[in-house]
Amino acid sequence: MELSPTQRLRKHREAHPLRNTYAETMGRLGILDRLAVWITDRVGTMGFFIIILVWTTLWLGWNFLAPPRLQFDSPMGFVFWLFISNMIQILLMPLIMVGQNIQGRHAEARAEHDLEVNVKAEKEIEMILQHLERQNEMLIAMLKNQGVKLDDALGKQRD
Repeated sequence: MELSPTQRLRKHREAHPLRNTYAETMGRLGILDRLAVWITDRVGTMGFFIIILVWTTLWLGWNFLAPPRLQFDSPMGFVFWLFISNMIQILLMPLIMVGQNIQGRHAEARAEHDLEVNVKAEKEIEMILQHLERQNEMLIAMLKNQGVKLDDALGKQRD
């Protein structure tokens, strides 16, 4: 027994339900991977840039402009500032790379899902077109059965 177009469409949709690739990807991540993504999301913002800019400006400004007895890093050395800046870079660089790799996996999953959605839509459109062609054939058969010429019916429709 052949399924009706509506039944075929329903069956196709049940076999290929829509998915939330973000929730799937994030659901598979461990705590450390989630932390890496969270840090990657925060470090790549203007807010983080402004924090680093303000911190650097205050640090260097204090050590240049404060009285020598209150300076904690020599004006020409900047050794402590360079040490802390390098530590931030050394720690954030691999962490950001891990976060970007995880985000890349999500992008790949999203692209794969987009392809699935497009294929599904193409199949649904094909089913709809087949149904419309079948309806056209039935209408033409009904017109012929009633003795109406197809050219006459189409001519009246165009006017």
